[in-house]
Amino acid sequence: MSLVTGDPLSLLLFRLHSGRLLGINLLKVNEIIPCPPLTKLPNRHPHVRGIATLRGSALTVIDLARAIGERGAADVDDGCLIVTELSRSRQGLHVKSVERIVQCSTRDVRPPPAGAGNRAFITGVTQIDGAIVQILDIEKVLHGIAPALDEAPLDGWLESKDQQLLQGRRVLLVDDSQVALQQTLNVLRQLGLDCTAVRSAQAALQQLHDYQQAEMPFELLVSDIEMPEMDGYNLVREIRRSADIAATYVLLHTSLDSTMNTEKARSVGANAVLTKFSSVDLTQALLDAFRQMDGRS
Repeated sequence: MSLVTGDPLSLLLFRLHSGRLLGINLLKVNEIIPCPPLTKLPNRHPHVRGIATLRGSALTVIDLARAIGERGAADVDDGCLIVTELSRSRQGLHVKSVERIVQCSTRDVRPPPAGAGNRAFITGVTQIDGAIVQILDIEKVLHGIAPALDEAPLDGWLESKDQQLLQGRRVLLVDDSQVALQQTLNVLRQLGLDCTAVRSAQAALQQLHDYQQAEMPFELLVSDIEMPEMDGYNLVREIRRSADIAATYVLLHTSLDSTMNTEKARSVGANAVLTKFSSVDLTQALLDAFRQMDGRS
């Protein structure tokens, strides 16, 4: 396999009250503001400080330190909010301080250490000016506060011909977030697809080659964009330059919601891009993909 050059990654660095240094993809950040007055709702989740009103819209404010198992600030005035938008939701993360924006390469982001465990709440680590920066798994934080609701069986609204179209089709899924991986896998399996799941782009690339060689090719790849070492964009580039798997249909499934991501996804050769997470939208994207492959309208 050829060597991959990493795409540039902009990280917003911030600290918790413990002094822990974390980073978050700048594309997930809307703004940074002082913490406004909060309304504390009864029976709220213990990691939710309250609800703020931001330009007429309600904003859930999460005590990020508590959400990842640390002691939070005693006073909301001690710190600031990072307002984030991803996976079709917006929330404020209460942190001690925001430091700066830095640039790095996706290839310099490594997976979490093997001993980090399931409570690590990070998707990767990198080094900035000699300091270790842990990249926040915000999807895992949000899932811990508001787990995705179980939806009604998807085959209830699928026409018989659509169910038949999906049955047994071979799909490879790659996502470095365990929460997002399991969420997507549940939908794919419910639809009757023959699924294989991996946690890194390198592993996905290897699976595509191996299954092709075994004459059991994957027809479709559902891939996250943000991943350590090799991101979704570079994964698509590698697929398109590999003759044996170049025809694989690629759906980039991302928590990042912007026109820029769609344009870049198309430019590297992705067939489609979808914002997480809607099981209905994902199902429709899969139907569109297989109809296209089968030459249907």
